[in-house]
Amino acid sequence: MDAKITLSFDAEVVEAAKEYAEKQGISLSGLTEFLYRKVTRYSYRRIDDLPVSEWVSMVAEGPAEYKTLKRSRKNVSATYFKDEK
Repeated sequence: MDAKITLSFDAEVVEAAKEYAEKQGISLSGLTEFLYRKVTRYSYRRIDDLPVSEWVSMVAEGPAEYKTLKRSRKNVSATYFKDEK
């Protein structure tokens, strides 16, 4: 049995989701249901335990591109002490 719900999202998120769903050949409701099924399929103790990387791969417009900066010992120390404040 289907149930209707009302959700509020940022307008930009809605537009991006609509475009993604259209490219996938499904409705926005279908996409939302798919994501809810993924979330509720397993028992996660915390929201941080959700497999976010899978979702990022699904909605990304291309392969992930990781950029790292060359870090000197001085920069690493500065970052560490800054984060500790």
